[in-house]
Amino acid sequence: MRLIAENLGGERGGETVFSGIGFALEKGQALIVTGPNGVGKSTLLRVVAGLLPVAAGRLLIESGLADFPSVASACHYLGHQNAMKMALSVVENLRFWRDFAGADFLSAEEALETVGLDGIGHLPFGYLSTGQRRRAAIAKLLVSRRPLWLLDEPTAGLDKASEGRFGELMRKHCGEGGIIIAATHLPLGLEGAKGLAMGRVE
Repeated sequence: MRLIAENLGGERGGETVFSGIGFALEKGQALIVTGPNGVGKSTLLRVVAGLLPVAAGRLLIESGLADFPSVASACHYLGHQNAMKMALSVVENLRFWRDFAGADFLSAEEALETVGLDGIGHLPFGYLSTGQRRRAAIAKLLVSRRPLWLLDEPTAGLDKASEGRFGELMRKHCGEGGIIIAATHLPLGLEGAKGLAMGRVE
């Protein structure tokens, strides 16, 4: 698998946010995107995820896998918002995402155990603390198999132990041939990752 961006541009509200972005990621590689607030890190992730249109350049995936004919089909996207229904239980939320993305990886209960939330799956998501909500959102990455993880400030709200656990999950994902693009202000513990420093468009 190979993910390629060539002279990529993105817009927000009709205004150019970034332009001229290029990278190529092979299976097992990670890209850490850094830069001050407002330079387009989140917009870049949303463009790669297919949530926003490509404003310029091109984005393609070379996978050779029928299951992932497009970049968007290969993605798990973890944004600032956790994308969970407050009134539904944690397990109900994860089962929804598992059914939506394809039930071919861990069960909801197994995913919660992996992120250290076993025993609370019956609780409404709205009852959880900030850190628990983020860990439950991370569990979404584990209930369906997608090779490309797009992570926007993924460790926000996590304590040190949870950061370490998530670091292990990311390293395992790359070790199994997955690809990660993460926008972050904080170290993620991904040694050997490529870097992309974004600046303002003048």
